[in-house]
Amino acid sequence: MSTHTYRTVDVPVSGGDLRVGVWDPVDAVGDILTVLAIHGVTSSHLAWPFLVEQLPGVRVIAPDLRGRGASNELAGAAGMVAHATDMVAVLDAFGVSTAPVIGHSMGGFVAVVLAHLHPTRVQQLVLVDGGLPLDVPAGVEPDQLVSIILGPTADRLSKRWTSVEEYIEVFWRHHPAFEADWSDDLERYIAYDLVPHGDGLRPATSYQTTVEDTIDLNLGSALPEALAALTVPTLFITVPRGLQNETPGLYPAGHREKLLAEHPDIRHRHLDGLNHYTVVMSDRGALALAPLVQAEVGVVGAQPDALRQAQ
Repeated sequence: MSTHTYRTVDVPVSGGDLRVGVWDPVDAVGDILTVLAIHGVTSSHLAWPFLVEQLPGVRVIAPDLRGRGASNELAGAAGMVAHATDMVAVLDAFGVSTAPVIGHSMGGFVAVVLAHLHPTRVQQLVLVDGGLPLDVPAGVEPDQLVSIILGPTADRLSKRWTSVEEYIEVFWRHHPAFEADWSDDLERYIAYDLVPHGDGLRPATSYQTTVEDTIDLNLGSALPEALAALTVPTLFITVPRGLQNETPGLYPAGHREKLLAEHPDIRHRHLDGLNHYTVVMSDRGALALAPLVQAEVGVVGAQPDALRQAQ
């Protein structure tokens, strides 16, 4: 039996409507905690059902960021500040004055900027393999960043497909990140990623928006300014493997330790045996991640030592 019911809501923002997935807890009693979950750079709100299932009693609201999912036709520029502004509109639409915020990958960067620009709206941050600066080579040109960081993930945005089945079988079925973690929820996530294009289909994620966001989060001023002024409690969670299940992942040990030394108030937890995708988009990833999230947001029944382990 599912722990939640699922629905979607369209929230007006600058340039159009933002699609928001909502998971309402089943049989919740009294005040319901609402968590804002923000997905990664080429993802959608359907990255979150795995974790949602491990958060009984919690309402989770998760937007498709502009340029992704059902928000892919939104007009206007992207960037961390624009996404943070959209998140405020989402919180307002649901009558949420302040909430814990979970950000995966680029969603972590959006979450940090949100906490800086609107500190009263964010109770605490859980940054999952994102949110702190990546180890980008010095002097790299802006137009090289996307291929360096995202590799084949960016390449798929330019491809066209005749059917969902072709997209699944050709690109995703043998993706190294998911070889041991295929699921029905993952197939639903993949199918949702496609939108009509001519006689076929294309990924919903806008390549141009991906480029703008990747340049902004790596070379823009919004993130360093936000990290320098960060005041909300923050947990940073890393994994050993990257987008192609390679090692090291996005935060190699030496780079990670440097970041933590620069930001001593940010607590850290490393989850072994997972990659950048499966930490969120797999059952075993959700099982490992959920106790840390529960402890951070104060869910009744959270494992009592999970927060201590994360310090």
